[in-house]
Amino acid sequence: MIDNKTIGKIEKIVGKLNATAEKEDLICYSYDAFNLRYLPDLVVFPESAQEVSELLRLANEQGFPVVPRGAGSGLTGGSVPIRGGVVVSFERMNRILEIDEEDMKAVVEPGVVTADFHREVEKVGLFYPPDPASEEFSTLGGNVAECAGGLRAVKYGVTRDYVLGLELVLPTGEIVTAGVETVKGVVGYDLTRLIVGSEGTLGIVTKIILKLLPKPEARATLRAFFARGEDAIQTAARIIRERFLPATLEFMDGESLRCVEDYLKIGLPAEAEAMLLIEDDGDPVLLKKNIRRMEEICRERGTQVELAGNEKEAEDMWRPRKAISPALGRIRPRRFNEDVTVLRSRMEELIRVVSGICKRYQVINVNFGHAGDGNIHVNILYDPEDKEELGRAEEAIEEVLKAVVEMKGTISGEHGIGVAKAPYLHFELGDQGIAVMKKIKQAFDPNGIMNPGKIFASGNGTE
Repeated sequence: MIDNKTIGKIEKIVGKLNATAEKEDLICYSYDAFNLRYLPDLVVFPESAQEVSELLRLANEQGFPVVPRGAGSGLTGGSVPIRGGVVVSFERMNRILEIDEEDMKAVVEPGVVTADFHREVEKVGLFYPPDPASEEFSTLGGNVAECAGGLRAVKYGVTRDYVLGLELVLPTGEIVTAGVETVKGVVGYDLTRLIVGSEGTLGIVTKIILKLLPKPEARATLRAFFARGEDAIQTAARIIRERFLPATLEFMDGESLRCVEDYLKIGLPAEAEAMLLIEDDGDPVLLKKNIRRMEEICRERGTQVELAGNEKEAEDMWRPRKAISPALGRIRPRRFNEDVTVLRSRMEELIRVVSGICKRYQVINVNFGHAGDGNIHVNILYDPEDKEELGRAEEAIEEVLKAVVEMKGTISGEHGIGVAKAPYLHFELGDQGIAVMKKIKQAFDPNGIMNPGKIFASGNGTE
């Protein structure tokens, strides 16, 4: 617990109007999309890097935890204050400071909403590719903390590929800059890449320099249904093998399609056991040629193939993919939503292994995700009130993650580790890998105040 005297000092730093200890407010900042709940002692809303610096100096002196937070859209408990302390929300540091059209870069504060940033840069003919599913409410600071991916990662990469530089407040209070504003830069250690994806455990980002691209001239959308899941996966592999790299190449299995149809009732084909959703962009002439060839490839195995004729038809094609989360919630109130990633050549094996594990444990399994880069969202649904079902789901997830590592894959492609995956970290990194990372954590955060209990924690939140 933080005492009243310390709260008074914090209020002097950020201002009384920028801090709250009211329980109804604390509840709002006690959880993220993982639904693990721990109340903080205080929530603050800083307006400058200097305020963050003074807060962290105080925290480092007195030893209370500090947890940075974007919009709480994370899926692994990364922004949950599992040891109490102060949640630092960046709602009031939400300015786009610069959009540089000539050098194609932007400077933003961490509280900028991702989709708002997309719209602003596109107004001037530029493009910021990372597009997490939560883009309408997730923030750029949160995207940096988790190294968010998204639908367009197959062609354009993930958040780390667009962060040129950062302003960072260290846990000991110093304000440092990392990275560059130029296209190239190799001076010293690459602290920028270290911070991106560090889940708020090494410091607090207060400014971000982002690389932009020219906005694509045109876009085309294609959807194909298949009678067998393996036909869809093999078709996705064929598209990549023919050296096409579409902007998105999404997969939905039969269970996810049936869930969405029951939810939306939009006439998805009842016999379909899989769907591919393909979108590409670029030069209009080349785009037309490429999308037609991808359509031909889909027709070789697909039972129903459609090419969008306009923006409205493209939006309709996207509806099933965007409705998966609420649709699954109608079957079971909770789910383990794993973002495992394997080599593209092993996706078919992954789906087969996961299916076998889930049948053995008699749990409901739904798979969808990014077939273009091997990142499949393996969902195991459960009722938290049914302890027996929950236990089976937990055992199934552990087997799935072990199997992914055995396939030379990774247990997280874009969601991060947080609390949810911390018990399984050693599957992939081993004791030596974890020991090296703990040394880095110790160097940045000697008193362990920065988002403690994450990444290296056990399931109960202890280091």
